[in-house]
Amino acid sequence: MIKKLGDVVLIQLSDMDSNIYIIGDTVIDSGTGLNFTRMQDMLRVMGKKLDGFRQVINTHEHFDHIGGNGFFFGAKIAAHPEAAEVIENADAEMSLVEFFDGNLKPKKVDFKVKEGEKIDAGGLSLEIIYTPGHTPGSICLYDRKTATLFSGDTVFADGVGRTDTPGGDAAALQASLEKLANLKIERILPGHGRTIEKGGSKIISCFAKAGVMPVDEDDESLLGKPV
Repeated sequence: MIKKLGDVVLIQLSDMDSNIYIIGDTVIDSGTGLNFTRMQDMLRVMGKKLDGFRQVINTHEHFDHIGGNGFFFGAKIAAHPEAAEVIENADAEMSLVEFFDGNLKPKKVDFKVKEGEKIDAGGLSLEIIYTPGHTPGSICLYDRKTATLFSGDTVFADGVGRTDTPGGDAAALQASLEKLANLKIERILPGHGRTIEKGGSKIISCFAKAGVMPVDEDDESLLGKPV
């Protein structure tokens, strides 16, 4: 599916892939890379080529968000230092590559981004908000002018990221939600599922007030939720 969201294009390849966002010559998250042909076809419909992008920004280090990095030929990779370590070492445990029956090779991260830094992406100025909890290297990307948050797997339309996988931390995710609740957010563009077009701050505040409870991998409430 291809969906135009004003200045952003959303690509959804499969249930296993992350949402992929295109802003000009910038890609936010690259999916698993297991649906290469489908991705190529969708970009062709948009009048774009895989070698026509300047940068790929990874919101965190799970395979469903980083597996396709190498298919964007020539693009620079940006990620938080914690995520970069997983990407550069092709860390199977922390990336969950085996869960997706994928294959992860070491990939250089060109820009290790930290809290407060900004990245220019097509007309948007994306501020790095460090939001650990789902993973140690999770970030959100925030454009203050449009009150848009690319939330990765920190916040979804119907809940928050899982903390039962390696590196997950419920207390850290709670603190990250409280940090996000202080921002003026209208639009939420998450790592999976549907987008939120307005009222994002209210939704995040509700999740923060509800609290993040520790869970384990046997919790049946996690069935069907993205990892």
